[in-house]
Amino acid sequence: MRDKTLKLWKQTLFSLVLIGIAFVTWSWAYPGSHDLLVRNGLQNISLFAPAADADKGDAAAGQRRGAQEGRRGAREAIVIVAPVSEGIVNDKLIAIGTGQAVRSVSVRTLVSGQIAEIPVGPGGKINRGDVLIRLDAAQEELAVERAKLTVNDATAKTTRLQSLVASRAVSSVEADQAQNVLDAAKVALREAELNLARRTVTAPISGSLGILAVNAGDYVTSQSEIASIDDRSQILIEFFVPERFASGMEIGKKVTALASARPGERFIGEISAVDNRVDEASRTLRVRARIANVDDTLRAGMSFEVTIGFEGERWPAVDPLAIQWDSVGAYVWQITDSKARRVDVAIIQRNSDSVLVKADLVTGDEVVTEGVQNVRPGATVRIISGSRQPDDKKDQATTPEPTAQRSATEKSGGNGA
Repeated sequence: MRDKTLKLWKQTLFSLVLIGIAFVTWSWAYPGSHDLLVRNGLQNISLFAPAADADKGDAAAGQRRGAQEGRRGAREAIVIVAPVSEGIVNDKLIAIGTGQAVRSVSVRTLVSGQIAEIPVGPGGKINRGDVLIRLDAAQEELAVERAKLTVNDATAKTTRLQSLVASRAVSSVEADQAQNVLDAAKVALREAELNLARRTVTAPISGSLGILAVNAGDYVTSQSEIASIDDRSQILIEFFVPERFASGMEIGKKVTALASARPGERFIGEISAVDNRVDEASRTLRVRARIANVDDTLRAGMSFEVTIGFEGERWPAVDPLAIQWDSVGAYVWQITDSKARRVDVAIIQRNSDSVLVKADLVTGDEVVTEGVQNVRPGATVRIISGSRQPDDKKDQATTPEPTAQRSATEKSGGNGA
């Protein structure tokens, strides 16, 4: 047992000797050993201190204290700031729609027959009641003539019998039967005249006549389309908006429309109809807007870009350079009385010249845009550029350009951050 204790003591002593030899060798061979020991507070065990430090003694300690104070002074971060402005998002909706005439009809005949005459030309203006085509009506005209003759005979007979009733030459029953025959003849005449009238097709509305789909001599039926008529005094634009804008779609709300075929021209109108439900497949709401077409420059089927304005949502807007990130999330450094304060932010929308954020900021607050790497919470900073500087540095400051504000645009379609 004693032998084991002696061996352990010898091993420990031998290890300490080796460590001491290694420390002396490192202190002598490594030029920066003294500085490393000083930085770690072990200057008392330094074996090879520089001669200058040994001679100066307390003066060196004073210099070190001065260097430390200098380093503390150097921690005052130099920064550039920019003011917080106000940005607006969701203040307008842009949608693509298709135009159509305020009234449009497809003309067909009520009866079958051969076209005898087409008194109008395609593409012209017509008024309601103008004749578009006439069908062959010889048979119907004869039927009207026969019905007129029947009515005349029935009228004469009825008149004669009524006069005889007064003299009691005939009974009143015969007179009543003659009157019934007359009434039936008049109905037959009206039916014959109706059949004749239907051989002539007239315009149901006023407007512009499209290209005729038939020619004289063609045989048409009630399924044959003759032509289309568009009332283009106003244009209806049908478009779809995302469901989040559904509550803002009100009849009478102003809209601005741009026709793709007529760049540079702007048309002002209003919402004329809103569907009563959101489409489940596309999650969009169908809306119609109406614009005037005074000069008749617009046509049905044209493509339009419709813009609708809203009050929008207002958020603080900061310079993109002010946004910083860490494991917690996005934040900015706000400067108040030359002191830095961290303000966490949630990004609402990114623009090319500003970022809209949800944060505890108001218009006019100053945030750091450059020098952020040296800023610490509660630390004093020195502003060299920004909207406001300390009095003793005003002669060195420069005035920055104000942060621009941009309005957001949805497809889609509308479209967020």
